[in-house]
Amino acid sequence: MASLRRHRLARLSSTGWDALLARPWDAQARECLAHWAMHELPLVVTRQTADIGDCHLVALGLPAPGRWARRRLALHVPLSVVSRFEEFATLAEVVDLLPLSERVAGDLQAGLASCDATARVYGSYGWQALSGLDHVRPGSDLDLWAAVRNAAHADAVGHCLERFASSRLRLDGELMFADGTAVAWREWSDWRAGRTRAVMVKRLNGAALRYDADWCEGDRQAALAT
Repeated sequence: MASLRRHRLARLSSTGWDALLARPWDAQARECLAHWAMHELPLVVTRQTADIGDCHLVALGLPAPGRWARRRLALHVPLSVVSRFEEFATLAEVVDLLPLSERVAGDLQAGLASCDATARVYGSYGWQALSGLDHVRPGSDLDLWAAVRNAAHADAVGHCLERFASSRLRLDGELMFADGTAVAWREWSDWRAGRTRAVMVKRLNGAALRYDADWCEGDRQAALAT
């Protein structure tokens, strides 16, 4: 399961969709899943649970738009029916959806570029860009994840995001290290500034508080595809 990483998109084969739709869903969930299958929309890799780890199953999620009451569908499918993995769109690709001026959006992209970072948009804005449906609502956060190489790189990206966080459009999201380990960028900034003693480190199979920095130092891992 080397291809699995949180926030990664998974596209199912037609066989996978047929098997998924054959399950005993309620009417609302079935209608949503049928739309996803018809339009060949992706699902997203979520936290993998230990009890399915030996069954060659992968845990996926579907955060439905307003049309289906914003339900969050949790799905387990055989890895063999995932035809390919993809990534969410970059910030540059969805900037037209955002309630930001052209100048602010350009400055944010330029700031990230100056840190040698590319931000990908997940959450409501990421899903609306994918589906064209009503995922975004008033007050929705802009959820970004950015690949970082080590602690120093994470500091630079975190400082960049802090400069552009505002009450008009809250920036949320994660810093993703090359092994798939991730931290919320706000929590990272607080931890590195000494405002908190520990940081919540998220992995594919769970999360844990870390007080030390051993896990994030050095360029020990291959770079993530961005």
